[in-house]
This record gives sequence, C-alpha cells and structure tokens, in this order.
Amino acid sequence: MATRSLSLPFLLSSLASVYAYTWPSPQLDALEQLRWEQTGLTAFLDPCDTFSFDPNGGGARSGRSNAADWIRTAYHDMATFNIADGTGGLDGSIRFEEEQARSENVGDGFKNTFLAISATSNRYVTIADSVAVAAVLSFSACGGPEIPFRGGRVDATAPNAPGVPEPQDSLDSHIDSFARQGFTKEEMIGLVACGHSFGSVQHDSFPDIAPEVDDPNNTQSNAHFDTTPVTFDNKIATEYISGTTVNPLVVGLNDTTNSDKRIFGSDGNVTMRSFADSPETFASTCADLMARMIDTVNPSSKLTEVVTWLPVKPSNLDLLLVGDKIQMNGQVRFWNMTEDSTRQVRLLWDDHNGSNNANNNSTLRFSRAETSSGGRNKFAFYTFSPDTDGTGQTFIGLDAAAGITNMRFAVNNKIEDQGGLGFPMKDDIMFSSSSCYTGTSRDPTGGRIDIAVRNGVNPTRIYLERQGRDNTSRPTLQEIDVPVPKTTVPSGSSAYSIWSYQLPTDRLSIIAGYNIGAEVNGVKSPRTYFQRSVDQFEACA
Repeated sequence: MATRSLSLPFLLSSLASVYAYTWPSPQLDALEQLRWEQTGLTAFLDPCDTFSFDPNGGGARSGRSNAADWIRTAYHDMATFNIADGTGGLDGSIRFEEEQARSENVGDGFKNTFLAISATSNRYVTIADSVAVAAVLSFSACGGPEIPFRGGRVDATAPNAPGVPEPQDSLDSHIDSFARQGFTKEEMIGLVACGHSFGSVQHDSFPDIAPEVDDPNNTQSNAHFDTTPVTFDNKIATEYISGTTVNPLVVGLNDTTNSDKRIFGSDGNVTMRSFADSPETFASTCADLMARMIDTVNPSSKLTEVVTWLPVKPSNLDLLLVGDKIQMNGQVRFWNMTEDSTRQVRLLWDDHNGSNNANNNSTLRFSRAETSSGGRNKFAFYTFSPDTDGTGQTFIGLDAAAGITNMRFAVNNKIEDQGGLGFPMKDDIMFSSSSCYTGTSRDPTGGRIDIAVRNGVNPTRIYLERQGRDNTSRPTLQEIDVPVPKTTVPSGSSAYSIWSYQLPTDRLSIIAGYNIGAEVNGVKSPRTYFQRSVDQFEACA
C-alpha cells in the first residue's frame, strides 16, 4: 500500500528540533540540499510566472508557468497508483514517451519538467525524488505552505498502467479513480482544488475547452483556473463559491468536460466552502494532501524521515594531498542567518595527534547570503578560503601527518558542534596532486590518477566511481578498481602512500569526473568530497 507522510503538526515540531539528522549522511545531505537550498531549481520559480519553454520566447507572457507544470507532472506520475496491488505511484514513470503519448497525459508540460529537473537526480536523489521536490518547491516558492518531503523513491524502469482521470469522465469515474489511488471523495476535492490553485487549461492541448485568445500577455491561449494562476491562495475556492470563477472546468461551454464543477459540488460544496471561508484551512489541507500525494509510492520505495534543514551544515568539502600538506576546501552553511560584517566565524579542528591546540583554527570568510521558498528561508555561507594575508589563498593548509579528524565552528565564540558530536572528517584516502594528464589540458590524450592512502589504513580495495545514466535516464554508478601497488609508492608526505590508476586513452575516461571509493575489510566507506577529472591536474612530467 502507499506510504503516508507525517502530519503537518509533526512537521512543524520537527522543524523546531535542534538537529534533523546527524551529518554526514550522504543521501540525506543531498536531499536536504535540493529541498531547502533548492539547488538548480530556484531560477525556474523566480519569479513564479516564469515559463522557460515558450517556443515563441514569450516566457512570462505565455500564460503558463513552470510551477503549474511541475505540480501537474507530480500528480499524473502518482495517479497510476493502485492501492489494491501496490503498483504504480510516484516513480518517475511519466518520463517515458509511452506514458506521455496517452490521451490522459496530453501536453508538453511533462517533457518540459524533466528538461528542467533532470540534472538534479544523482546517486542519492532519484528522478522520482526530483519530481516530488519540484512539486513541493512550486508551492513553497509561490506563496503556498511548506510541504513535508521524504526521499527514497525508486525509479520506474518501464511505463505504468494508465490511470489518470480525464475532464470528460463522469463523477463516479473520478471518485473510483481517486479511490484506487487511496483518496476519499473529500480528499479528491481537496487535491483538485490545491493543484488548480495554479495553472490553466492549455489551448493547444485542449482546444475544445480553452479557446484561442488574442492576448499579448497570454500568447499560448491558456484558460486559467482562477485569477491568480501563478500564486497559491484560496481564490480557486472563493471565486467558485461566489459564482465569479473563470475556471474552464467549471464554467466551460461544454458541460461534459466541466469535471471540476462535478468534483467540487459532489459533497454539496461543503469542502469548497470551508476552503473559501478559511485560507488557513485551505493551506493546511493542501500541505497534508500534497504530502500524501508525493508519498504515494509502491512498496519497493523505502522513504526516509521527513527531510528538514540542518542549522549548521558543511558542504562542498575537498581534501587534496600536495607534498607534505593537505589542501582543504569547502564551505559551511548557517540556517536562518543573513550577512553581518561584524560576525566572526572560525573553523576549529582535531587532528591525529589528539590535538585541538590553538594552531588548529582558521577564521572563515563570508561568501554569500541566499534565500529559498520565495524568500521565506534565509541562510549564509562561509568559505574555507581565509585569504587573511592577501595572497589569494583559496584553501586551508593542514600538516599532512597531523591531518584532521573532526571539525567544530565558532560563531562569535559560540561553539556549533552538532550537539557535541562535532563534524567528523575522513582524511584517510584522497586525491594526490601528483595526478596528471598527457597531451594538453584542452586536448588530453591520457592520464594517471594518484590516490593518497594514509599509512595504517590498509584498505582491502580502492576504486574510482564514475556517474552516468542508463537508457531510461536513471543515474548509474560505475566502479573501477584501482590496482593494489606491487610496492609501496611514497608520496610527498611520510604519512601517505600512493595507489595509481592509468586511465584509458578514450576522451570520455580522461575528462570524466571521478569520486574515490574505498573498502576496509569489505565495508564501503562513503566519500563526501569533490569529484575530479584528470585534466584538472598538471601535465605529466
């Protein structure tokens, strides 16, 4: 059966918790970044009348919006769910051309959605997770409620069975369709009203419902559901109850396709009247129903806890062995923080000598302040690039032998250490700057990746990870074994030895980005650092 989300009251209480989860957690870190920083998606929703795929270049003048397309995509993807056998649900199957070609999925909004969100999926965030996040952000960035989000959806490998109701279907057919998906009649009313707080019916897709218009601010002739089609509010309900609605699925000339009219009135307008009377009721209902909608998944998906923001979060970390030094790059994000020139942020760390002495600290430099969810959330980044001496230094230099084992941050001398746990760092395995390419940086013909392994770690396996995609666009991860050295190869530091991998001469292997993976006694140790390609290093001597 479908997985259900936590209730809104639980969400609010969890948002108030000190730490949502323990860092590092690669999957939750990736999901948290996408959900709360809205990485790679903010531009598609700022402003909320943005439409990025108008073939005539109309953009906001098209009468369409990315937000509406994203919400519709999530519902149509989920609507294949069958509560009786657990098949279907929100699993990214609507990316397949076979599903998009069905009459129930008419329009180019699904294709446009995947063009916008495709780059956000990776080894930890599935395509289906990205669809769910896109719907969540459409609400939060455009005046709507914050919707509880969990990750862990499994991507479909083939199209699902048909199942999306269409405007010409009868009321009984709609009720049956939503019941199959796991929703009651009243919940059906709520889901339709919440989704139709955004968007419109497109003339090109439904010419019998949305007539062609001559309007320079609606170049694609879209018939809007309410008078605020790019903003979440309860006008979908107030205009319906007052009799002033412009909703083409309520007041359309062809009553056969007036599906919203039949759905909204199916309980004597009780639900719609409650939405019209109380914007708060409408918002809280939508938060709950949309969470349930995106959490309607088949049993193969094991959803995470609700993904909430971390108050302090290191990210974009990178360690590189350079001679007898470790160059450390990265940044730290502080939630609910804005720019303040008087604020001092310091990085404090422990090393392998068991020391956290006065030398193990560095004052960090303010990088930028950002917002998300339409400005509702604020956060600031500080970079591990102190440049305190004006030399342009872009890293913190660590003694390689002492290294680093744990981090803490001091904000105006207030220690932030993840509830006493600190922020653990692994410096056991990293790229070495002795990696190199042959040919030229513009046209590399080969190369060698050197991996520095701290003496005493004794890994049973070192491998390179290269991310790709399969023929259904799902992220894949290729593991490439690095040969065990026949003899110990010293590095520039007595603390490390070098394992080397000679890259094939095909260009894809040379310019591909790699992460390092390691196993110690058969147990994989996750790497949370930057990926690198060999042409980022120097030419081989």
